[in-house]
Amino acid sequence: MEPAYRGLGRCVCCFWLAVAFDVLGLLVLLIGVFVNVFFYDLLIYAGAIVIFLSLIWWVFWYSGNIEVLSAELEDDVGLVKKDKGALGGISVVVRRLSTRVYSGIRNSLRRNGGAQRSVAETTVAPCSKQVVVTLATLTPSERTLQTCASSVEWNDAAMPPTATETFPT
Repeated sequence: MEPAYRGLGRCVCCFWLAVAFDVLGLLVLLIGVFVNVFFYDLLIYAGAIVIFLSLIWWVFWYSGNIEVLSAELEDDVGLVKKDKGALGGISVVVRRLSTRVYSGIRNSLRRNGGAQRSVAETTVAPCSKQVVVTLATLTPSERTLQTCASSVEWNDAAMPPTATETFPT
């Protein structure tokens, strides 16, 4: 059985923090307005900011005290009504079945590392052309320009050589 909350509700700490921020912000704001100091504008802005920050605590207090009946939660969080009659039992069975099927598929995909590809997807189509690219390996100690040549097997046109420069890291 839930305890009955009276007065300030469940989030008493948030309420008192909001009140403290409001009082402190108002105090700093009024000091900036009525006291003759050279940094009055800083006090006015700081008071306004503290009052604005108190809105966070007010929102926490308000949202923490929202009462939602369990009957209203049934559709949102998946709670099942106990007295639905014959159709209620069918929906429970369907929900359990779909959960088992979904978790079985998900677990099998995790074990196999993803969906299995068919043979048609893994073979190369007969009309595709293969591109061969040759690259040179460089060591960090080399500071010379290296050229990379690229050629296309199905087309005899060779690409012009390009130069790459490496810097020691």
